[in-house]
Amino acid sequence: GWKDAINTTIINFNNEKMQITWATRELFPNENVSFLYTFDEGKHKVWKPCTTYLLDQDYNSGCLFKTEGPTLAISIRNSNKSEELFSKQFKSDFYIKPNQPENVTFFWKEDTVTVSCNKPERAASCLRLELQYKSKFDEEWQSRICKCCSVREQGFDPRKCYSFRVRLRRRVPHCNVVNYSSDWEAETFWKNGTLLDSCDDDDVTSQSNTVIVLSCLLAVLLMMLILLILLCKWQRVQMSVLPAIPDPKYLFADLFNDHNGNLQEWLDKNDHVALQTKLEYEEPESITEAESQQEDGKNSDKQGPLEKNVTFSGAAENNDGKAAEIACLIPTSNTTASLAGFHILRNDDMYVML
Repeated sequence: GWKDAINTTIINFNNEKMQITWATRELFPNENVSFLYTFDEGKHKVWKPCTTYLLDQDYNSGCLFKTEGPTLAISIRNSNKSEELFSKQFKSDFYIKPNQPENVTFFWKEDTVTVSCNKPERAASCLRLELQYKSKFDEEWQSRICKCCSVREQGFDPRKCYSFRVRLRRRVPHCNVVNYSSDWEAETFWKNGTLLDSCDDDDVTSQSNTVIVLSCLLAVLLMMLILLILLCKWQRVQMSVLPAIPDPKYLFADLFNDHNGNLQEWLDKNDHVALQTKLEYEEPESITEAESQQEDGKNSDKQGPLEKNVTFSGAAENNDGKAAEIACLIPTSNTTASLAGFHILRNDDMYVML
C-alpha cells in the first residue's frame, strides 16, 4: 500500500513532453532509483528506460520524455531494476500544462481594452485566456478570465500607466485533474493606448514635461523683464535726445471746443483778453511811477526849484492827431532836445514822457 502513496508530480507540457518527479531524499534515501515508462495499453507492454533524468544532489529525482499517447504507465525500481518500488497508470491528457499564448495583441478604444491571441490547434475548448493588470498605485493584480482566445475589460484611467500580462489556463475538472496554467506572457506596459517600455519611463516623461514647462515659463518671464528694462532705458534716452513735442490740441483746445476751429473768432477773443491782461499789469506800474514822481518832487522842494511847469497853448492841443499821440521822444545819444523853450540834455539811459 505504501507504494501507491508515493507523491509524484506529473506534467504533460502541451501534450508534447512528459515530466515525472518524486521526492527522492524522503522516499529513497541513499539509493539511486531507476525509472521506466510505457504508453502501451495492452497486456504486453514494452517498458522504456528513462534517458533524461532530473537530479537532486546527484540522485535521480525525475524523468523527462516525449509524450506518445493518452495513457501512461510508469514504474520506479531499484538501481538494478530487479525490484519495483512504485507503479502508476493514468491519462496523460488530464495533466496538460498549456504553452504561453502566441501573438498577443492589445486593442484600445477609449477606456476599454481587448486582448487576443492565436487559437491553439488542439483542445481550444479546454482553455481559458486570463488577463491580469494593475497600475502603479495598485498593490495586487486584478484578473479577468474569458474563453479562448479573447478577453475584454473596461474602466481604465487614461492618466495611469498599467502593467499587463496574459496566460492560458486549463479547465478543471472537465479537462484536467490538476489546475495547470501556462507561463505568463512577457509583461507589457500601456498608458492610454500607448505602449511604453516601463511605467518608470512614464514618471520620467512626466517629470521631463514638468521641467520643460517650468523652463519655458521662466524663460518667458525673463524675456519680459529684459524687454521692460530695455523699454524704460529707451524712454529715458528718447526723452534726453528727442524731447517731447507738446501736442497742439491741448494748447489750442478752446479753438476747437469753444470756436469750432474758427481762427478769426478765436484771435479776436484772445486779443481782448491779452489787452485786458496788459492793462491789469500796467496799472500797478503806473501807480508805482506816480509814487516815484511824488517822492522826487518832495526831494526837489528841499533842494530848490529845478523844474518848471510847462503849459501848452490851445492851438498846440488842437494840432493834428499825430502831435497828440506822441508818447516818447528818443533823441540821439548825448544830444540836446528843445521843447517849448526848454533845452534838455539827454543820454542813452533817459526818456521823456509827454
